[in-house]
Amino acid sequence: MPGLGSCVFKMSEIRGDSLASHAAARAAKGNDPAIFAARAAGQAVATAHVPQHAFGGAYCALKTIAAIDSVHAEAKVAKEHAWQVKHNPANLRQEVLKRVIFQKRGNRIFISIVKDQDY
Repeated sequence: MPGLGSCVFKMSEIRGDSLASHAAARAAKGNDPAIFAARAAGQAVATAHVPQHAFGGAYCALKTIAAIDSVHAEAKVAKEHAWQVKHNPANLRQEVLKRVIFQKRGNRIFISIVKDQDY
């Protein structure tokens, strides 16, 4: 079975799949977990075109987890974030830690992507 390194993706397919995921997110209006999950998929697909979309996928995955279980969000988001960092290539781990941030404010978890001049 060939690895991803041997796959060829057409930009039109990447764009179409990403846009379809975002359309699914819009169609899920009112269902935050479904919205964030669909956006995570759209961002993940778009990573083949622009690597920075990987941060959007990670961000949306964390938002999905927080939306599913707000009572246990802090622990579950922390666990997923640690998994994401561990499973990124070693040379990108610090970048993920720098870019995809979560913090507790009061009773809520806030998740963000840090963008700066080199983003």
